[in-house]
Amino acid sequence: MLSVAIVGGLHADARKAAVEQLLADVPGSVVLHHDLATATAGTVVRTVRDATGILSAGEAPLVNDCACCALREDLVPELLRLRDAGTTRLAVVELWESVEPKAMAEVVAAGGLTVTGVITAVDPALLLPYLGNGDDLTERDLAAAATDQRTVADTFARQLEYATVLALVDSPEADDEDRELLAQLHPTARQVTVGHGDPAGAQSPLAHAALAGFDVEAAAAAQHPACALLPAEADAHGVSTLVWHRRRPFHPERLFAALEDLTCAAARSRGRFWLADKPDTLLHWDAAGGALCVESAGPWLASLPDAAWEMVPPVRRAAAALDWHPEHGDCCQHLVFTSPGLDRDGLQLLLESCLLTDAEYAAGRDAWQQLPPAFDTFLEV
Repeated sequence: MLSVAIVGGLHADARKAAVEQLLADVPGSVVLHHDLATATAGTVVRTVRDATGILSAGEAPLVNDCACCALREDLVPELLRLRDAGTTRLAVVELWESVEPKAMAEVVAAGGLTVTGVITAVDPALLLPYLGNGDDLTERDLAAAATDQRTVADTFARQLEYATVLALVDSPEADDEDRELLAQLHPTARQVTVGHGDPAGAQSPLAHAALAGFDVEAAAAAQHPACALLPAEADAHGVSTLVWHRRRPFHPERLFAALEDLTCAAARSRGRFWLADKPDTLLHWDAAGGALCVESAGPWLASLPDAAWEMVPPVRRAAAALDWHPEHGDCCQHLVFTSPGLDRDGLQLLLESCLLTDAEYAAGRDAWQQLPPAFDTFLEV
């Protein structure tokens, strides 16, 4: 059986170091890489190599002027070819800089192949600079398509938070604050240091992580706004994580007026929230690099008829049950802010000021829905 490990990340040197270690540590391994830098010429260049060098190379034409789409179309056939040849134990899919591992893991799994590991390579010293970089990928020649509107910060955050394993390179410039920030951003990830093998010849921690197994469905659920595994409260080495959870909805105008301050309050913030004028809609908060993305993630379960619950994934129902309120069901504010130097008190005061007042709350849902729809343009509804 062919095992497939996905290694990604915007920290190119760290990613390459992790890939080279896997090639050296796992007999019968190859690396499959699609270089999207050639997309402006109309093609994506694919290489397959092992520890001795390049085994094959080829080009995949763009699909709908999208390099990432070409990658999707070409990846599975190449992996199936490796599987059918029967000589490869581990195929390491080394992603191009801005490609996100979630999309590729789902493509591989949908193709009938087995993903055994998803690894994001990180240089801890570059963590905060990348997380704070609000540049568009197009400005850095890192866009995967002409219509790519992602930023460096939000792309890096998703690469980091989806992986179950973080491969860290030794970095003399990294300090305790950098390492603590990484731990708070993704507390459930297994951290493995690149280059730390077993002198006795046993399987290295990185090789073990690449072959340990990966649940694509569970990973998607862990990122979904309704049931995401968000970081917990923490405060160490100058880095804090504030978990803010409330039952009362936001006043749309007051929250909208506070967006810039809230977005810039932390290096990273995410979660789900509830607007008084849209009481049935679960809204997703996703901020990094001074930029905020707000989008609808569908209805709260409390707004669905009982018959519709059977169509909701079990993990979503379980998450709602853990957080159920007798009056509002799963409707709530659950936002998490992580940053060095976080002003916890000031941030909490600002968030509290955006909630409905006692009088507004007491007026009830019919009155809430008459409030000015400040987010309609933002949400493109």
